[in-house]
Amino acid sequence: MLINENTAIVTSKVLLVPYWVHHVPTYHGWMQDPDLRTATASEPLSLEEEYDMQRSWRNDVDKLTFISCLPAANINLEDLDAISPERHDGGEKMVGDVNLFVTTEEIETNEEEKAHADLERENVIGEVELMVAQKAKQGQGLGKASLLVFLHYIAEHEERILAEYSSSFEREIPRRFRYLRVKIGQENFRSLKLFQSVGFVKIAEEPNYFGEVEMRLESLSRGLTCSLLETYGIKGYKTVGYE
Repeated sequence: MLINENTAIVTSKVLLVPYWVHHVPTYHGWMQDPDLRTATASEPLSLEEEYDMQRSWRNDVDKLTFISCLPAANINLEDLDAISPERHDGGEKMVGDVNLFVTTEEIETNEEEKAHADLERENVIGEVELMVAQKAKQGQGLGKASLLVFLHYIAEHEERILAEYSSSFEREIPRRFRYLRVKIGQENFRSLKLFQSVGFVKIAEEPNYFGEVEMRLESLSRGLTCSLLETYGIKGYKTVGYE
C-alpha cells in the first residue's frame, strides 16, 4: 500500500518504518534461516525476487507492511518530526516486520435479504502477520510492541486503508473490517500467547488442516488500542515523516 510510503511511527519501545529498498538485503539475509521460513510459511527467494517482493508490498493495494526497528535512541520524541532512512533504520537496527493482508469474503444471505440492495454483500477481513527475525531480540517485548503499535495505526487509519484497497474494485466495499485474524502454527506457543494477551480469540480448539490455529479480534477501535498501549507501557506514539 502507498498509505504509509512516507510515514514512520515512533514510540518509546519500537520504531516502525515503511519497507524500502535499503531494507531488502537485511531482510533477505533473515530469510536464509530455514527455521524462520518454516515459522512464516515462506519460500526461499533470490535477492532479485526479494526486491520484486518489496515492490509488491509497496504498491499492492491489499498489503500493508512496516519494518520493526529498535526505538530511536537519544531523541526527544516530542520534538521529532521525521525519521531519516538508513540513519534510524539501518540493518543493525532492524528486528522484524508486521503485515496486514486485506481480503473480502461474501456474506451468506437468504432470498429475502438479497432483495435489499442496501445490504452489504461482503465482509472485509484483515489478516495480520508478525515476525521478530533477530533471535537475539526475541523475548524482549519488541513483538508485542510492534503488534500493538500496528493495531493502533490500523484503528486510526481504517477508513483510508480500506479506501485504498477499494480503489481496485468497481463495486462499493465496506470501509470497516469485519474482524482481524491471525493464523499461527499450533506449536508456536509464544505467538499464540502473545495474540491472546491483546484480545485475539481462538475460533476453534482444533487446528485446521495445515496445523494452524486461527484467532480473531472482532472489534477494533482506537479506544481499545489506546488502552492496550497504556497497559503495556508504550508511550509517545506519533506518526512522523519518513524522508
